[in-house]
Amino acid sequence: MSKFEAYDAVVIGSGPNGLSAAISLARHSQRVVVIEGAESIGGGTRTEQLTLPGYLHDVCSAVHPLGAASPFFGSLPLARFGLEWIYPPTPLAHPLDDGTAVLLERSLEATVSALGQDAEAYFRLMAPWMRSWQKIIANFLAPWPHPLKHSFLALRFGLQALQSARQLAYTQFKGERARALFAGLAAHANQPLEKPLTAAFGLILGLLGHAVGWPSARGGSQRIAEALAGYLRTLRGSIITGWFVADLQTLPSAKAVLLDLTPRQVLHLAGKALPWSYWRQLKRYRYGAGVFKIDFALDGPVPWKAAECARAGTLHLGGTLEEIAAAERAVWANEHPQQPWVIVSQPSLFDPSRAPSGKHVLWAYCHVPPGSNVDMTDAVEAQIERFAPGFRQRILAKSSKTTVEMEQYNPNYVGGDIGGGVLDLGQWLTRPVLHWNPYVTPLKGVYLCSSSTPPGGGVHGLCGYYAAQAVLARSK
Repeated sequence: MSKFEAYDAVVIGSGPNGLSAAISLARHSQRVVVIEGAESIGGGTRTEQLTLPGYLHDVCSAVHPLGAASPFFGSLPLARFGLEWIYPPTPLAHPLDDGTAVLLERSLEATVSALGQDAEAYFRLMAPWMRSWQKIIANFLAPWPHPLKHSFLALRFGLQALQSARQLAYTQFKGERARALFAGLAAHANQPLEKPLTAAFGLILGLLGHAVGWPSARGGSQRIAEALAGYLRTLRGSIITGWFVADLQTLPSAKAVLLDLTPRQVLHLAGKALPWSYWRQLKRYRYGAGVFKIDFALDGPVPWKAAECARAGTLHLGGTLEEIAAAERAVWANEHPQQPWVIVSQPSLFDPSRAPSGKHVLWAYCHVPPGSNVDMTDAVEAQIERFAPGFRQRILAKSSKTTVEMEQYNPNYVGGDIGGGVLDLGQWLTRPVLHWNPYVTPLKGVYLCSSSTPPGGGVHGLCGYYAAQAVLARSK
């Protein structure tokens, strides 16, 4: 196929949502092409040798609980196309200054056994949702507005999820260990922990840890994109890379165009053609804090003080709830925290294909103000060294990206925001605009399918899937 042929649908962007949209349409016998501006597919799921030959680093996303739980991914034969999930023995570790770590285990019982005075409280918090986790996730990952399935269950969960993470942690727990664990989970909201809805992040990510784990893809996150692309090609979908679309008028003829782009890129691409009221809503769309990302090539495993950290694929570094909350508040106030909350992934402990024998890769990022060009390497390394003395002596090479460089690498990461925009209470209800169908634009045949649409950020493909359903509904 060439880019001059006519198609039923053209998808701009080959991230998980763009590829998922294309697959969803191709499964309905639509003639689809995906156009990618970069030379390789993947968007937020790319893997490259960023430091030294033989060291495979995930450039953006690395750990995929939502991918493992995604009902859409679960409906695809991705294993046939090379996708294999690697499940570390422990999904998450949260080390503390006393040399111990709080562990989020797959087993709820194993998790509570190390929480001391808060064991019963944590069990009461999580156990009801564990029994119905698939129903909870189905509602959480559904577009809004939508008819709530299992409405009584959703209402009960929502009453807790709508709280701030700080409020829930202090009302549920008495000790610092459980509070710290929950704060680290909730900090994925990329907002101050005092904000409403941040508790939802802690609850959902904790629930996913127990229900499906926090896996990574064998060989790196690029394998997710490659598996999606491989399946798409069997459906006769095609992919064109290295074509940066600057004008919708240059696209091949198609009945539908789906944009795996955030509002700012949509404005650049189609702004003049958009009605003023819709243009204004996209212009007001709010992006969140950015990330400073760093990858390490190591000559051995990280020397964690708490030996149990070697069982975990992911670690949250930030100490107590109060420390984590202070760091996230500082970022929201446009400040760079001296002790940032740092998320770390150590995939090569469980996937030897990621580094030469005996060597390792380490992936880490922290939150920073949007558009920051500050090098946070020393602060990130200090947080790792705090819980793993001697870490710096293991570093062979490193590669970092500021928020500016993150956006240059992927224009969807506006200001370094990897989540496609703030997911607070207001923007959860109006993502990306206040509209009965958030995937439909006023331009005939033009749809949105990026993480700026419901259900938001994460590698799950559902933004693309739901956008494709909107296309199919209108084509009947």
